[in-house]
Amino acid sequence: MNAPETLVPPGTAQPGHSHGAAQTYPLTLTINGRQQEFRVEAWVTLLDLLREHAGLTGSKKGCDHGQCGACTVLVGGRRINSCLTLAVMQNGKDVTTVEGLADGDRLHPLQQAFIDHDAFQCGYCTSGQLCSAVGLMNEGTACTAGQVRELMSGNVCRCGAYPGIVAAVTEVMGIPGHDDPSRPFQPGTVPA
Repeated sequence: MNAPETLVPPGTAQPGHSHGAAQTYPLTLTINGRQQEFRVEAWVTLLDLLREHAGLTGSKKGCDHGQCGACTVLVGGRRINSCLTLAVMQNGKDVTTVEGLADGDRLHPLQQAFIDHDAFQCGYCTSGQLCSAVGLMNEGTACTAGQVRELMSGNVCRCGAYPGIVAAVTEVMGIPGHDDPSRPFQPGTVPA
């Protein structure tokens, strides 16, 4: 890592004193296919860098504790919670956000499947769901709808669009949307 630079906010430094100064570190990321350079403090998360420094607001800050998945992005094709990783830890890596999934005006197949299956309602979790599903496909471990549900369980949808999400993901992956075709999923209330 390169040497840090000290930034002193205007009007906060006293001559001969460096208290109040924040060190920044140079950082190079390839975000959605475009190489970008930043200078950030050591405590800046990847999520905050994406939203506040790169202007990519598709990734959401839901819980800021890695429990909801709204901040999920792909680093090197693998899904991570961007609120839990420091930006400087990802120096030199490829990052894909929801903004980078489409190919120009052509939606990624998962994005189109989410539309086709009504896999979102308010949309807050959608960017994380989409990135997580792309990561799931890259991992190649899910072979059933049950495995999709389990491996996507780190992404919370407060609106309850899970049946549509599973239908969209399984359709794009080419696997059956239900674990037991003789017992199709029927949404409803949970028995007490």
